[in-house]
Amino acid sequence: MILLLSGSLRAGSSNEVMLRTAREVAPPGVRAVRYTGLADLPHFNPDDDTDPLPAPVTGLRAAIAEADALLICTPEYAGTLPGSFKNLLDWTVGGTEIGDKPSAWVTAAAPGRGGGAAATLRTVLGYTGAAIVDEACVHLPVDRAQVDEAGVITDPGVRARLAETITRLLDAVGG
Repeated sequence: MILLLSGSLRAGSSNEVMLRTAREVAPPGVRAVRYTGLADLPHFNPDDDTDPLPAPVTGLRAAIAEADALLICTPEYAGTLPGSFKNLLDWTVGGTEIGDKPSAWVTAAAPGRGGGAAATLRTVLGYTGAAIVDEACVHLPVDRAQVDEAGVITDPGVRARLAETITRLLDAVGG
């Protein structure tokens, strides 16, 4: 199972569009599950990173533990990760669930944008011990003209590149 993590809280964001599309283009037999609890996570406080964890944090960590790999798509705000997504990642540093887990990201931003978020993501995932699959980290800008009414990318080339990205990520888990 691939856990799809969006760094955006906006339902219609390019990041959500990319992850909805990822679910559609995942190889047959591969479950691609979108994590939807970003808005429910409490602000990270190291004093609260003890048992019992807040219920939303327990849910996040359980979803990560169940996954074979992580595929992330996040916007860039002010040159870095959005605060809400950095908060999600902060909750994972104290756990062991991401350790050695194959992880990659798709940058959906316009050309020339998104580099700051990708660099920060690489740094933070390094602290969690994630196994970053470089060949599955790609930049696939979303052209709104190629998004259908269901919020899915229709362009065959983008869909093929996204499917290839997922296959590369799966190769890292032997699946």
